[in-house]
Amino acid sequence: MTIEFDNLQLKSPFYNESHQQWREQMRRFVEKEISPYIEGWEETGEVPLALWPKAADIGLLQMGYPEQYGGISEGIDAFHSIIASEEIARCGATGISSSLTVHGIGLPPVVNFGSDEMKETVVPPVLAGEKRISLGITEPGTGSDVANISTTAKRDGDYYIVSGSKTFISGGTRADWLTTAVRTGGLGIKGISLLLIPMDLDGVSVTKLDKKQGWWCSDTATIYFDNVKVPVSNIIGWENQGFLPIVQNFNKERLGLISLSLGAAKACMEEASAWAVDRKTFGKPLSKHQVIRHKFAEMLKRINATQAYMDMCAWQMENNMLKVQDISMCKVQATETMEFCAREAMQIMGGISYMRGCKTERLYREVRVMAIGGGSEEIMRDLSSREMGL
Repeated sequence: MTIEFDNLQLKSPFYNESHQQWREQMRRFVEKEISPYIEGWEETGEVPLALWPKAADIGLLQMGYPEQYGGISEGIDAFHSIIASEEIARCGATGISSSLTVHGIGLPPVVNFGSDEMKETVVPPVLAGEKRISLGITEPGTGSDVANISTTAKRDGDYYIVSGSKTFISGGTRADWLTTAVRTGGLGIKGISLLLIPMDLDGVSVTKLDKKQGWWCSDTATIYFDNVKVPVSNIIGWENQGFLPIVQNFNKERLGLISLSLGAAKACMEEASAWAVDRKTFGKPLSKHQVIRHKFAEMLKRINATQAYMDMCAWQMENNMLKVQDISMCKVQATETMEFCAREAMQIMGGISYMRGCKTERLYREVRVMAIGGGSEEIMRDLSSREMGL
């Protein structure tokens, strides 16, 4: 049994020769630089820093950013990003994406709302893989409720004095900068600003979060700010208007999680199909049993439906037509598809899928973070229903 996911996309009106070439380049990169080492990285809980310059060498880090800062923007669209996420997921570990490409949520506010000096300082070394930037929104007391963050930044002359903490920050222990949501004004969204905080400032401390169900190789941290002096010039955008850059970032982040979840679902199906063809039970290949064949049919149905929904959302994003309810519901559909395929793949493979070294075992553990990160399934449903006026 051969699952021809790539061929299905070639027949799609959304994918062209440029996308196919990018897929081939990404696949070679993952097969050479990630897949042979992912087991070791998972066990040690860390991705080597040498991977970032290698990712820059193929254009992964620069994709979609302004050329004046070392980016690659001409001919790049959302479908190139989708392909990158799907190909990374083929290694069987979605957590590596949360570290390697975390600048995808930390850097856009700087590019879109930062000062020229800030852009010149931050963007080129990040795109070259020499420095790293992460996003600091979530707090111990506020997850998806961004409007109620409590980390404060009080103006004191030419500085903001920042106090508080952020948690579950991807890339947090090795970030050079943190794009940080802080409260500079009153309650609610009108009192939120974004600050670029260099992580080497006095008063910044980091605790690594390494006892996780999944994403073992992903660098995750809690970050504390104890009266940290941040120059006023480090504000991203305007004071008390930081909610807009945060919200504008959400759609791209969710599309990344959707494509990563879909890539994981495909990886589970591919691994299970290879096993089912080789495994013999009751005198014939496992894949020849009707109950098993129906599992594959159901997985394919859900994967293809999610692919179609995701592609349409990406097209709408490219044409400034994307609705919040669609990207929200597509994320829910994608994580549900990943969970279903991981479960069914484990049922097909049986005991071997319960052992480390199996892609599906790892991806099954990673389902929950995908269903929570970027907005939980419950928040996505509620947001969608509110956007419909209910």
